[in-house]
Amino acid sequence: MRTETGHAALIGATGPARAAPPARRTRSAPGGQEALALEAPYLEALADYAARGAGRFHVPGHKGGCGAPPRLAHFLGAALALDVPLCIDGIDIGAEPTPLRRAQFLAARTWGARRTWFLVNGASEASHVACLALAQAGGRVVVQRNVHSSTVHGLVLSGLRPVFAVPELDMQLGIAHCLGPQALAAALDDTPDAVAAFVVSPTYFGASADVRGLAAVCHARGVPLIVDEAWGAHFRFHERLPEDALEAGADLVISGTHKLIGSLAQSAMLHLGARTWPQLDEALLSRMLCLVSSTSPSSLLLASLDAGRAHVAINGAGLIERALADLDLIKREIRAIDGLDVLDDRIVGDHAIAAYDPLRLAIDVRAAPSDGPTLAAALLQVADINLELVSEHVLIAHIGIAEPVLEHGLRLLDGLRRVLGRCAAGEVGEASAALAPPAFGVPVMAPRDAFFAVHERVALEAAGGRICADSIVAYPPGIANVLPGERFTPQLSAYLAEMQARGGCLKGTWDAAAGTVRVVDGDADTRIHHLPIPDHDDSGGIP
Repeated sequence: MRTETGHAALIGATGPARAAPPARRTRSAPGGQEALALEAPYLEALADYAARGAGRFHVPGHKGGCGAPPRLAHFLGAALALDVPLCIDGIDIGAEPTPLRRAQFLAARTWGARRTWFLVNGASEASHVACLALAQAGGRVVVQRNVHSSTVHGLVLSGLRPVFAVPELDMQLGIAHCLGPQALAAALDDTPDAVAAFVVSPTYFGASADVRGLAAVCHARGVPLIVDEAWGAHFRFHERLPEDALEAGADLVISGTHKLIGSLAQSAMLHLGARTWPQLDEALLSRMLCLVSSTSPSSLLLASLDAGRAHVAINGAGLIERALADLDLIKREIRAIDGLDVLDDRIVGDHAIAAYDPLRLAIDVRAAPSDGPTLAAALLQVADINLELVSEHVLIAHIGIAEPVLEHGLRLLDGLRRVLGRCAAGEVGEASAALAPPAFGVPVMAPRDAFFAVHERVALEAAGGRICADSIVAYPPGIANVLPGERFTPQLSAYLAEMQARGGCLKGTWDAAAGTVRVVDGDADTRIHHLPIPDHDDSGGIP
C-alpha cells in the first residue's frame, strides 16, 4: 500500500514543488542558503508587474488602484497595484518554475515538506481537500472528536463516515486536550477499514500531542496520519517549541500560516510529508484542491505567504527568541495578580499532553472573582482589549512572533489589573453559575446523510433525543458541540440553549437568528437504529 520515497527536487527545478527538509529549527537559513531564504519570488514578480506599468486589460476592475473606490484606495494604497488575477505570464504561468511554483517550492523546503500548496481559503480549505482526497480510498476515517468545524464540513462534503476518538478531557479547566497514542490505536483497531486518522496538535489552548507516537501507531497499521497543526506553523523555528508535525512523521499537515507567522488572514498552507500514500497522492490532492479553491485567488494572500515564508526562514528563530523572553516576563507578572495564573509546562504529562507551546498566552481565571466572559467584557470596556478566545475558565490573548510583545503585553497587564481592581470594588459582576459542558451527542448517521436529509425545525431546548442535521459550534475555538448525524442528549440541548440565552457565540451551519435547530425528519428518524440516550450525564464533556 505504501513505499518509502526520497526527496528529489533541486532548487529551481521544474515540476512539483518538492524539497528536502532543512535541519531542524535552524536559527538562520542553512549555510550558503541565506539568499534563497530571503528570496520572495512571487511577491517580487507582482512588484515587477506593478512597477513596469503593464497594460491591465483584465480583472479586477479597479485596474491596480486607478479605478478603485476612493476610500478603498486611501486605506489600501499601493497594495491595489499588486492585486492581479491568475494566468499572468511571468507570475503564475510561463517558463517553469514560475514565481508561484518557486515560492511554493521554497515553502516546502522551509517546512521540510515534499510538496506545499498555498491556500487562499484558510486552513479550512486544507481540511476539505484532505477529506475529499480520502473519499476515493474508502468510507471510514478515524477523527479526533475535537477537530475544527472545517474538518466536519469536509466530512459532509466527502461523505466519509467518521469514527470519533475522544481526546483527554480536563474537567478542572473545562476543555479538551490531546489524543494519546493508545486511544488512537484502540480506535484504529476497532476500525480496520479506516483510510486515515485525523488528529489535532497543538490545540487552541496550546497543548501538543505525542505526534511521533501517533504517527507510529498509524504507520504500523498501514494508514496515514493527518495533523491539523493550524496553530503550530512556527514550531520548526526554535528549540523551545514543540516538535513540528512533519518532523515527527505526519503525512499531511494543515498549517494556519497567518496565525503566528504574519501572512494575511485567510492565507494558509498544506504540507505533504515524505511517505507516499495512494490516498494522499500529490496529483489527487491537487485535483481535489480545484474543487474547493477559488478560481480567482487573491494575489495579495499568496504574496503574503511568500513574504511570510522568507521572513521566518531568515528571522524566525530570533523573532521567537525575543517574543519568548518578553512573554516570559508578562506571564510572571500575570501570575503575580491575585486570582490569575497561566497555562504552561506544568500541564505536560497530563491529558495526553506531550509538550506545551510557550508562545501561547492562556490565562487561567478559575481563582478570579468573576468568570471568563465577564472578565473579557470588562477588559473590552475599560481597556478596549479584544481577546482571541473566551471560555468559562480560560482567556487566550494571542501573540504573533513578530509583534512588539512587551509593549502589547504591558497594555494587557494594565487592563487585567484594572479589571481585577474593579472586581475587588464590586464594580464587575460576579461569576455566573458555571455551565459544565456535557458529553458530545451520540453518532448514529454519517454527517453527509444527516446534513442533506429531509429535516424539520425544533427549538434548541426541545431537541433532546433528535438527530441533528446541523453543526453547532462554540466559536472560538471552532469545535462542534454537536454534529450532523449525532443525536442530542437532553443535557446537550439544554446546555446549548442556555449558552445562547447567556449571549454565547454559537456558530456553524444552523440558523442562530431563528433560535431553532434542524433535526432529521421524524419519519426518517424512526428508520434508524436508536442508540440508548443516557438519562444522566456523568461522563463529563468539553466546550
